[in-house]
Amino acid sequence: MGARDLEIAREVKLRPIQEIGEALGLGADDLETYGRVKAKVRWEAIARTSDRPDGALVLVTAMTPTPAGEGKSTTTVGLADGFRRLGKRAVVALREPSLGPVFGVKGGAAGGGRAQIAPMEDINLHFTGDMHAIGAAHNLLAAMLDNHLAQGNALGLDQRRVLWKRVLDMNDRSLRNIVLGLGGTAHGVPREGGFEITVASEVMAILCLARDLQDFKARVERIIVGETTGGELVEARKLKAAGAMAVLMKDAIKPNLVQTLEGTPAFVHGGPFGNIAHGCNSLIATRLALKLGEIVVTEAGFASDLGAEKFVDIKARTGGLTPSAAVVVATVRALKLHGGVALADLAREDVGAVRRGTENLAKHVENVRAFGLTPVVALNHFTGDSEAEVAAVLDTCRGWGVRASVSRGWELGGAGTTELAQALIEVMASSDRGAFHQLYPEEWSLTRKIETIVTRMYGGDGVQMAPAAAAKLARWEALGYGKLPVCMAKTQNSLSDDAKKLGRPRGFTVTVRDAKLAAGAGFVVAYAGDILTMPGLPKTPGAETMDIDADGNVIGLF
Repeated sequence: MGARDLEIAREVKLRPIQEIGEALGLGADDLETYGRVKAKVRWEAIARTSDRPDGALVLVTAMTPTPAGEGKSTTTVGLADGFRRLGKRAVVALREPSLGPVFGVKGGAAGGGRAQIAPMEDINLHFTGDMHAIGAAHNLLAAMLDNHLAQGNALGLDQRRVLWKRVLDMNDRSLRNIVLGLGGTAHGVPREGGFEITVASEVMAILCLARDLQDFKARVERIIVGETTGGELVEARKLKAAGAMAVLMKDAIKPNLVQTLEGTPAFVHGGPFGNIAHGCNSLIATRLALKLGEIVVTEAGFASDLGAEKFVDIKARTGGLTPSAAVVVATVRALKLHGGVALADLAREDVGAVRRGTENLAKHVENVRAFGLTPVVALNHFTGDSEAEVAAVLDTCRGWGVRASVSRGWELGGAGTTELAQALIEVMASSDRGAFHQLYPEEWSLTRKIETIVTRMYGGDGVQMAPAAAAKLARWEALGYGKLPVCMAKTQNSLSDDAKKLGRPRGFTVTVRDAKLAAGAGFVVAYAGDILTMPGLPKTPGAETMDIDADGNVIGLF
């Protein structure tokens, strides 16, 4: 997202949020407004629509990310606008951006150009306060845990094996590892601790997988906060914090309603990390969108090996969702990078590199088919793409028997995505589209689930399991957690666990170094590499160029 995106957004006069709600059949009493163009949907409205039939669900995923960008969110927003131009009652369902990376280097997550959700400044900053509520709920549990230690530790928690850190929605590497409780007995029990960014919190993952506030509270009670000196797992329920945490979350758990620049309704709610969590927006928002829309377009974080796999095996499994089709987003620039072109040379035409890079795209198409879904490739168009390079991508996809369409959502909004939307309509209407299914059954062992993900999604030869990780997995299975799905934590920059291996790596194994039990969220995290849960700011943070002018306009945000 760049300065031009912000200019385009400010050129558009947004409709009052009540009008957006009315288009979905929601009355003024169904909304809790946050100013003129944002609202939360009341639980009464959600309950009232629960017996309606579901619309069709389109999942947007992508090829392996590169510094050149893929434009998944831009394609998702533009596609929904394209469906609407074809007369379909379309709805978008997206994650909320994390505030911290906005001030670093990541930029926004509201789409771009003429395919944006708005108000983009609000969505990328404080929005409706959901992130802050999640942080408060998470840190309340941390405070009650440390208070328990200071008040005699009746549960026998081993202060060396406390697992629950604190969170902050800001990039700050200095908080990754800290010492708590210094200053004498009046200030707590000294121990090692640290901070994670709010989107990495298990509370965030729970928000996005819970059915309602009562389910949220029940899941919070199952959070593992640490172990006793005897090695027993200690659940949050024993600290009696779940009720107060639910009080803090009573508004944040309601889905947020906004709009695209073309007035298409958009639910933007929840934003779990795409590495250590499932990287999808909330089930509550997706389910509501399906009840109110004819076609719902949603997005999973990163590429098909991470985002789509987690959408299918965690979110869809938990929520009983059945996608009707999947979009795989690609760009000429990213294909050239995977084809061996240096980042500095991407402006030069190189059809050969584009064709070599399609090896990576082919694997993601294969992954989508592994779920029984029909893939449609969306070639997100950049102004520097040559006709020959675009033709090479389209010809290659036709050779695979895959429909492909050039998506010009950034440049033209919905008018640039109607061809893609029409292709998806035809795919969803086809009688020979596959039957959707998960990658593995819940009865399989945790190790077999990991091996299946590595071999079928990544194209690896197998898994090397570190002894510590193997011991944890075996222990959790013995404690009854074996049926949980696996959430793989690995680099998003390669199909393998080595970020430098671009294209379609072959002949590799993936090393699982560690594992974590997220019992409240309902999955087991397997770490294939060192995944930072508290990012740091770059040498020149984006925050240095940000300001607000005399008229109250945010400047330098992107």
